[in-house]
Amino acid sequence: MILALDIGNTNITIGVYDDKKLLFVSRMATDASRMEDQYAIELRDILDIYGVSLQEIEGAVISSVVPPLTTFIVRAIQRLSKVNPICVGSDTKTDIKIKIQRPEATGADLLVGCVAASKMYDGACIILDMGTATTFVVLDKDKNMLGGAIVPGVGISMDALTRRTAQLPSISLEPPKRVIGDNTVDCMRSGILLGTACLIDGMIERIEAELGEKCHVVATGGLSKEIVPLCQRSIHFCDTLLLEGLRIIYEGNK
Repeated sequence: MILALDIGNTNITIGVYDDKKLLFVSRMATDASRMEDQYAIELRDILDIYGVSLQEIEGAVISSVVPPLTTFIVRAIQRLSKVNPICVGSDTKTDIKIKIQRPEATGADLLVGCVAASKMYDGACIILDMGTATTFVVLDKDKNMLGGAIVPGVGISMDALTRRTAQLPSISLEPPKRVIGDNTVDCMRSGILLGTACLIDGMIERIEAELGEKCHVVATGGLSKEIVPLCQRSIHFCDTLLLEGLRIIYEGNK
């Protein structure tokens, strides 16, 4: 069995694969104040909850955008399972050609998403990841990672809106029934959710115009499940996109 972890700024997503079958997905909070033993305990408990024995873990693969935490997680895995995890970076062997300036600065999560999308689709792709930040990554038909765009995530935008205004409340992100809200909460839901959907539609249109061709679009992370249905553009939602990318990378590098 293979342990796959995607370390994000807000959550750590954990999956275990038996060959190509994903047995479970779990998450724990990203907390830089925890030490390796604390992460080891939590990882052990999660595996135990899902009935996975530590002796069954024969390999591990990690993508991380939180470098200070990566070492703790690696040591935790080594302590639990005696395996040395593969840590994804720009020099990791993949089929993706990184064509951006300073390839060494490429986010591991962006590369992992491109790897998964390249196996899902023939032709150009846009990978949309709605986490702490909302990122667009463009992959051309020759599997060249061309770059993309980064905007503040929905959570950051909502937090800034409520913190910096005296009369706007914190709200649940339920889809609005109308674009024109007739109360404060519905106005906020319209602006945040429908506004984000419009941003996504508009960015996809501009990316395709610049690229000169239509793209497959796949979305993952955070609020994608809620936002994607509000978009006018056809977008495939895949919650496990990064875990699939990690599995593929592990198979190519083990």
